[in-house]
Amino acid sequence: MSKLTGFFSETVAEMKRVVWPSFDKVMDNTKVVIISTIIVAIFFGSVDLLLAQAARFLF
Repeated sequence: MSKLTGFFSETVAEMKRVVWPSFDKVMDNTKVVIISTIIVAIFFGSVDLLLAQAARFLF
């Protein structure tokens, strides 16, 4: 039981030392991730479509 309480007290102490990003920074990073994901999805979807068309043409 002592190990468990020690673990939780260390966890709480560590969480107090964390420097959390501001809301604006989180939102900016979220926008970057969403836009990047959309761009990569469009790219891979286009490549998949082109390769599927090439396979249909060849076979």
